[in-house]
Amino acid sequence: MMLSGPRRPPASGGKPKGLVIALHGYGSNGDDLIGLAPYWERLLPDVQFSAPHAITPLPGFAGAHQWFPIESMDPSHLAEGARTAAPILEAFIQAEMARFEVGPRQTALVGFSQGTMMALQVGLSASSAFAGILGYSGGLVGNPKLASKPEIQLVHGDEDPTVPLAASQMTQDFLRAAGIGVNLHISPRTGHTIALDGLQVGGAFLARVLKPDPS
Repeated sequence: MMLSGPRRPPASGGKPKGLVIALHGYGSNGDDLIGLAPYWERLLPDVQFSAPHAITPLPGFAGAHQWFPIESMDPSHLAEGARTAAPILEAFIQAEMARFEVGPRQTALVGFSQGTMMALQVGLSASSAFAGILGYSGGLVGNPKLASKPEIQLVHGDEDPTVPLAASQMTQDFLRAAGIGVNLHISPRTGHTIALDGLQVGGAFLARVLKPDPS
């Protein structure tokens, strides 16, 4: 199967010089994450945004999708779900890069919650490093193959009742031990959502890692 979802072209009106793939959380859809693009377009005027709907609909909830079913929060279950879903997401990313004629070094992955799990799973196992991974309110599940070392920015609310802040803290510790550049921004008085300070940190990170090559 091939994923689909909303796209937003570069604000400059020109040919894309970069690509952001935005991966929504459990029970949401691509229309949610494509809504981040207007906040970042001023910093990323030449960047194409794509936000696929996750792989399967969530039964009983109109318009809701999931990257993989969450029947328990057992780490082995989550890790297996992410591994199973990864090839479908990888195919979408490859197709989008081909469509817009950009390579991995001009592509960043953004995730929220379950989407962050997928961004880390796919981004760290890619043979060619992406420009960066921006992960909101999520974390690593299992021990994915670390085939590349993209720059990583994590953002998490300190009052998140759904995915505890510890998930990002443990992810940061694991990645640093593996020699991967990673920073964690903690949004104060913030639950399972993206606060304004998190948007600003994310935008600055994307602008830096997707900065066009002066050559």
